[in-house]
Amino acid sequence: MSVSADVDTRPVGPEDVPDLARLFESQRTTRRCWCMAFCVTRSQFAAGWLNGGNQRRFGAMAAASSTPMGILASRAAEPVGWCACGPRSRYVAATSPRSKIMRNRARDEDEIVWLLPCLFVRAGRRGQGVTHVLVRAAVELACREGASAIEGWPLAGSEWRSDDAFVGREQVFEDLGFSCVERPSPERVIMRLELRGTE
Repeated sequence: MSVSADVDTRPVGPEDVPDLARLFESQRTTRRCWCMAFCVTRSQFAAGWLNGGNQRRFGAMAAASSTPMGILASRAAEPVGWCACGPRSRYVAATSPRSKIMRNRARDEDEIVWLLPCLFVRAGRRGQGVTHVLVRAAVELACREGASAIEGWPLAGSEWRSDDAFVGREQVFEDLGFSCVERPSPERVIMRLELRGTE
């Protein structure tokens, strides 16, 4: 892995949605998903996939929220990667009683602990350290926004499963100082980094 120094990152607010759209248009799944899978109910997400509602809902959330929706990475002004992040309370599907992965997390932390549920790097830019850059930038943003900790739920171990690659890999989080706090299934791990006192 070579982490390129020429990757720039910025928090995504409403004014950044057009650049994010350029990135998401590069792949069919992101074009329809818009990282809404964990922010709404299954039926809302499915409808949004078909009618473009996920993109509209993302834009509305970005406009209404005082907290950025995530991190956009660019190289030479071309968007190359995205990381969704924010308070766990934003991700209602992840924190609902039906969520098997997050069911043991303390619900009284949902406003102050951030979740990093999704990562995407454009084809042709993968394997170049962009994911590490995105996670590091998400940690920095969470610190600035006053989060007490940040968590991810990546794939456990190093086995490559492309269908679930959007959650990241355990090793990436470990490389950046996260620690395993739970293994809710053989395939997934919850990684956590405490932020209080690290500013």
